Amino acid sequence: MPDPILRLSGLAKSFDTNTVFEDVDLDVAPGDRIAILGASGSGKSTLLRCVNLLEIPDAGRIELNGDVVGNPEKSGRARYPERELRELRKRVGMVFQQFNLFPHMTVAGNVAEGLVTVLGQSSGPARERALAELDRVGLRDKADTYPSRLSGGQKQRVAIARALAMDPEIMLFDEPTSALDPALVGEVLGVIEQLANEGRTMLLVTHEIGFAYHVANRIAFIAEGGIYEIGTPDEVLKNPRREKTQKFLAEHRRFQF
Repeated sequence: MPDPILRLSGLAKSFDTNTVFEDVDLDVAPGDRIAILGASGSGKSTLLRCVNLLEIPDAGRIELNGDVVGNPEKSGRARYPERELRELRKRVGMVFQQFNLFPHMTVAGNVAEGLVTVLGQSSGPARERALAELDRVGLRDKADTYPSRLSGGQKQRVAIARALAMDPEIMLFDEPTSALDPALVGEVLGVIEQLANEGRTMLLVTHEIGFAYHVANRIAFIAEGGIYEIGTPDEVLKNPRREKTQKFLAEHRRFQF
């Protein structure tokens, strides 16, 4: 097995008296495509946000390519100096549910923004890279369009291009189709599948179980404050061993025909 690109050890997060998860361990190898499933409120999105340090874990350790992020001996936000937060977010891309595009910028401007403000590139090379990533997601012809003129699916594809432009080592997708009309879901899932086929390392929080079965190489089911069951798609989705996984999947299959 190759060394993990991402390792979570004993990760824990609470909000006031509500424990979201505790003692989460997870190794992510290069090229892994791990789909994270679970009931609403189980902590799936919070786990992703802790990986990218948009939420600060209460305990535990994050390693990226063998480098420990921050100082595990300290507590709270003091564990993660601002410099290390910036460096981590260069290396870990995030695609959110709600796109988070700048409405006053064109599509190409949105994709190039991080290259200019975070990586310090000049506007010319940044735009060229933005156009290349827009081409990858099928939106080069929308480069000079403003987000208000795009469909939800197009906005999410722009958000994916923006994350890719930073050349991250790992991609995080937080329910990227949950804000879309059903007719637009397929175009976004198609782009994610393309990235998976390219060998991108990704963690994907999703409620699209069929998509997870076909694209992920591992499934992590979240329940009872941690990773309740993990395995291949066949192991977890077709032959789940544990009761809550079985119940969750039965509910999601209830109205299939």
